[in-house]
Amino acid sequence: MLLIEVVKVWGAVAGTRSRKDKVGRLAACLAQMEAGEVAVGAAYLAGQVRQGRLGVGWRMLADLAVGPSEEPTLRLGDVDATLDDIASAAGSGSQAARRQALDGLFVTATADEQRFLRGLVLGELRQGALAGIVAQAIAAAWRVPEPDVRRALMLHADIGAVAEAAQSGGEESLRAFCLTLFRPLAPMLAQTSATITDALTGLHTAAVDYKLDGARVQVHRRGEQVRVYTRNLRDVTARSTEVVAAAAVLDVESIVLDGEVIALRADGRPQPFQDTMSRFGTQTSAGRAADRLTPFFFDCLHLDGSDLLDAPTSERIAALEGVVPAEHRVPRAVVTDVDDAEAVLADALRRGHEGVMVKALDAPYEAGRRGAAWRKVKPAHTLDLVVLAAEWGSGRRHGWLSNLHLGARKPDGGFVMLGKTFKGMTDAMLTWQTQRLLESETGRDGHIVHVRPELVVEIAFDGVQTSSRYPGGVALRFARVKGYREDKVADEADTIDLVRALHASPRAPDRTGLVVSPDER
Repeated sequence: MLLIEVVKVWGAVAGTRSRKDKVGRLAACLAQMEAGEVAVGAAYLAGQVRQGRLGVGWRMLADLAVGPSEEPTLRLGDVDATLDDIASAAGSGSQAARRQALDGLFVTATADEQRFLRGLVLGELRQGALAGIVAQAIAAAWRVPEPDVRRALMLHADIGAVAEAAQSGGEESLRAFCLTLFRPLAPMLAQTSATITDALTGLHTAAVDYKLDGARVQVHRRGEQVRVYTRNLRDVTARSTEVVAAAAVLDVESIVLDGEVIALRADGRPQPFQDTMSRFGTQTSAGRAADRLTPFFFDCLHLDGSDLLDAPTSERIAALEGVVPAEHRVPRAVVTDVDDAEAVLADALRRGHEGVMVKALDAPYEAGRRGAAWRKVKPAHTLDLVVLAAEWGSGRRHGWLSNLHLGARKPDGGFVMLGKTFKGMTDAMLTWQTQRLLESETGRDGHIVHVRPELVVEIAFDGVQTSSRYPGGVALRFARVKGYREDKVADEADTIDLVRALHASPRAPDRTGLVVSPDER
């Protein structure tokens, strides 16, 4: 198959809001691929490359000065072979080799193919065909049960391999996938509930875990061999000394654990998330307590030859508690009413954690899915900020001003940028804000529209972290729009001093500048 066929489908999928239409177009494209192309094509449609990390950054791509080809001649196999060469380049001449391979690839690509390849190589394709939609398309293309596709993805996490199995062997090949030690599984995810009451809806009894703001890890052990993987399935054993040590002393022959690692202060309270991630991204600094991470496990997926994925949460908890000591287990309580669950939430917040996870005791482990069996509750902070600029959207947001530049008020009356967000917006909001921002436009810089600082927007966020990217020195984590505050003027927006106080303090300042503890709010 020519690459241009995938590019056309990618463009069509990006241009439709209908999930049914997305699945239909993807399925039709997959069904036309030859046997040897399916693994590559399915990965590309999901915005992934088969090789994983390529060692190519935006600067190398920006420096390419290759004109596009007039006619499409690139085939999927050609692209995959070139990416193999790029991924395998090593040694002192590796960057030059990657650049040469990219030049050879891009010179044979049309303008549309070049745009697609840039996004694909950088992992920035936003065509609306996430892995879940491609999984539906795989089921539709070869008429296999969607649950079988999802389970295969849970156990293998390679969408290309799963598509290839569906094409070649149907249901039988898909059901042959099983949990394999040292092949990481896609992690189970949680839905968000606004309150404890909402989270407990439909559950007579539930496990309530502390929600730690750390780095998700999956640990596999057989005998003396231990491997540690991140939530995106990368092997990080070399920089996970504490995790390996905790797993190595367990009295088991084989085990697969799900958990978090987190940096703790001397008093046992968590360090800021940014500090945990900074430490997790480097090799262990031997002997320095401040640099150490502590692993906490909350699920057991395999134990001594028995797979526990289909076992209820209660059975997996029992297996975990039978082999992992309390100091390496996430704090947990089994509750039967809202008051008990609220008490766990209050305790978690008091100890500096971000909230709780409410889990159904009778549910299996649904890897890779954001199912209702796990529900997270974490009180979000909010700030009233001023829109300083906005960027034109792409894909299904083409024609709308989408990515907002957010500013906090400075003591002198000006504004300082804290970051950007495109999350939390409905189509109606996008339409309204595009018209409203264009009315206050002051100038443009490429795809950025600068506006008068007068529109106040309420932003929810999960924390504040140090940032050298923005002039205020701080940025918001997971910022999303709650709504516009047309009842407020820019002079009533929150200040940069308030944001810095929130960053500096383990407790949350309110808008009066006073610091209040979680149980006082």
